[in-house]
Amino acid sequence: FAGEALKKIDRLCEAGIPMNGQIVLCKGVNDREELDHTIRDMTKYLPYMQSASVVPVGLSRYRDGLYPLKPFEKEDAENAIDIIEKWQKIIYEQYGMHFIHASDEFYILAERELPETERYDGYPQLENGVGMLRLLDTEVTEALEALPEDLPVKPEELSIATGRLASPYLRKQLDKIEAKFPQKKVHLYAIRNDFFGEMITVAGLITGQDLVAQLKGKPLGSRLLLPSVMFKSGEEVFLDDMTRTQAEAALQIPINIVKSGGYDLLSAILDREAAEEQTTEHGMYEPSMKDLNLSEEGEV
Repeated sequence: FAGEALKKIDRLCEAGIPMNGQIVLCKGVNDREELDHTIRDMTKYLPYMQSASVVPVGLSRYRDGLYPLKPFEKEDAENAIDIIEKWQKIIYEQYGMHFIHASDEFYILAERELPETERYDGYPQLENGVGMLRLLDTEVTEALEALPEDLPVKPEELSIATGRLASPYLRKQLDKIEAKFPQKKVHLYAIRNDFFGEMITVAGLITGQDLVAQLKGKPLGSRLLLPSVMFKSGEEVFLDDMTRTQAEAALQIPINIVKSGGYDLLSAILDREAAEEQTTEHGMYEPSMKDLNLSEEGEV
């Protein structure tokens, strides 16, 4: 029903309702000239359409009978970024915001520097993978600068696992942390996605079985830190229904579930109790609307 999307956007725009959009880019389908055309068309919804992200379609190994999509290569990513950054300049001159944003994955694939903080307009598309790496770098840097050099930190060897996409960027942050606090030794492991296919490289789609299979026998230290996106929201369960407890038993190591921010990452590395608190917070029950007790007037 994708063809109905514009009618819904028209209705929201007419009502003056703020929106955020996303373009899932498919090679040979809606990229290049079509992407340029799409962004041009979307500008008519400004300022009610407050931001839009452009992300590459995720291609798993389960594609039997589906449209024959191909993965993006470096030249494709460069072309997409060029189009997006062209429109950022045009839109900024008129509206004072950049509006259209390329996902971090495109910049990694194109081997280009990430945009500066200001160009993300306050990170409205963070959950769509836009600006996560830039924000992580900013927050880790700020958090380290705020800590005194003589902060008492216990010596410890620990480990972190993440997706292959963010691994090189996360390693840079860990190097900065270890440089200031050499008593902390952090092993970083990039998990290959055998369940969905190697072309899926984000941390949020890593399964427990892939994690356990690839970490068994590796030096993990006293505990393993995993990003919260690797688990179902509000649950300690991976996408394949393996639980955190089961993964701990298989690897014989405590697992901490850590929030995605740079401040939280640094806190979890330096302070074991802080990491355990983040784990507890992640597993806290979050009621849905159907669980809330509503009165006849519809008030909570």
